[in-house]
Amino acid sequence: MQINPFRIEQYFSKHEFSAEYLLCSSDAESRTIQEVLQVEPGSQERFVRHWCGYTEAPGAPWLRSTIAGIYQDIASEQALVVSCAEEGILLVYHALLESGDHVIVETPCFESGLELARSAGADVSEWRRKADNAWAHDVQDLESLIRRNTKLIYIATPHNPTGLLMPRHVVEEVAALCRDRRIVLFCDEVFRELEHNPAMRLPAACEIYENAVSLGSMSKTYGLPGLRLGWLVSRTPSIIQRCLDLRLYTTICNSAPSEFLSDVALRHREVLIQRNLGIVRSNFLRLEEFFREYADLFECVTPNASPICFPRFKGAQTVSQFCDELVRNAQVMLLPGTVYDEPHHIRFGYGRKNMSEALQRLISDLGSHQNALA
Repeated sequence: MQINPFRIEQYFSKHEFSAEYLLCSSDAESRTIQEVLQVEPGSQERFVRHWCGYTEAPGAPWLRSTIAGIYQDIASEQALVVSCAEEGILLVYHALLESGDHVIVETPCFESGLELARSAGADVSEWRRKADNAWAHDVQDLESLIRRNTKLIYIATPHNPTGLLMPRHVVEEVAALCRDRRIVLFCDEVFRELEHNPAMRLPAACEIYENAVSLGSMSKTYGLPGLRLGWLVSRTPSIIQRCLDLRLYTTICNSAPSEFLSDVALRHREVLIQRNLGIVRSNFLRLEEFFREYADLFECVTPNASPICFPRFKGAQTVSQFCDELVRNAQVMLLPGTVYDEPHHIRFGYGRKNMSEALQRLISDLGSHQNALA
């Protein structure tokens, strides 16, 4: 398998655990194991007695049932629990694609959505959204990319890195294009349920199209990336079975403690969502003030979901120079858009409790630069 370097994760590996502040994280505020168990009386006693042997390859039946309950008209056997969303992406591409298949990927995107399709031997076309028209979706452009051998279309909503929801009518149009041609629709929904206005929540792809696959995760909305657990949901049995067959060659099964904790968290997910949504809303108000104050440096299309946004950087430096100097001089990490092939943008994250401190450190660093130039 030939695969290109994962630039996003390489940048995080370089700075994530040495920088004092992460102002680009895509996950919401996390919790301790104790805090997770506190949402359900008696769960701590059951957790310490939980068996740590091998688990069932598709995921524990009770966890699959809990995951199915997140969706409308989904049965537990239509969910496959995986060791993280990243594994889910690999399984879908490598289980469903063959060399010579054609795939369309909505970009910019989390890099594995693009590179793992290529690693499966697929010919990949990018449905690239553009900042110049506020990251709007051009469905006619998508349709023009479809070929006779198009096997799968990958989209993400809420979107990484812009933090924007795909408009409902666009989702329906994309699903219709796929349905007419029997194309698999693979939808990355790891930020679902963290819409800034819950009334804007979209139906999951697996709910509106039988040949769709929805990808979920404990990492982002629920703020529990350390559990390393995600899932795939599809109403097409062969999709779940083929991914499961391949999974027997990857991680085989999940961590028993992670399955237990994820089940508790998901059964009480509204508790986690409300806390994290409160942090996200409050933080973005402060971040908006910052973008207005520094309008000469940043221009942002306002996000409406997730804890991330992707403003244009208008400074004299390149985004790589700006981010590298910031993390070196101020110990604040931002993610340069070069890792998304967007060299004029920077990803900000605002899902952590300490965002205001991180932002103040950034402001102080900008002030230092201005004083030096005065």
